[in-house]
Amino acid sequence: MKYGFIWDHSNEFSVQRICQVLDVSRSGYYSWLNRKPSKRKLENQGLKLRIAQIYSEKDGRYGSPRIYRQLRKEGFKCNQKRVERLMKVLGLKAKQKRKFKVTTDSNHNLPIKDNLLNREFNVNQKNKVWVSDITYISTKEGWLYLAVMIDLYSRKIVGWSMQKRMTKSKV
Repeated sequence: MKYGFIWDHSNEFSVQRICQVLDVSRSGYYSWLNRKPSKRKLENQGLKLRIAQIYSEKDGRYGSPRIYRQLRKEGFKCNQKRVERLMKVLGLKAKQKRKFKVTTDSNHNLPIKDNLLNREFNVNQKNKVWVSDITYISTKEGWLYLAVMIDLYSRKIVGWSMQKRMTKSKV
């Protein structure tokens, strides 16, 4: 840890001065610099490379359990915790599949309004006919419901409302 700090700041301060402040020997630092990477570090580099490949092949849908199983099939010797840790180091996280949310209930006993337009969408007077619709938008914080009212003559938005819950209230 200290040697890494020395390496990071050796272009700002002299190595001799940093070693004195951190109370480590210069010979220890230079020995650390010339040391070959450990077997574990080399294995981790190979695992990281293969983890990143599997992750991109599966379009980011595979998390550590699936990647671990794939690595085991390919003959890599590791455990799931190690794969988890390496994925965290690489900044890889599986994309969550969004759940489908049913918003329409056609089987109900609520009153149904008459179809006054009868598919006559050509209107010749402003503010005579307004139509509306509701849609839902998936966000990171959850679902948002958007209700919009449009004037059929000008096709301009007359009003809109966005809420976290779909209620029977007016727009």
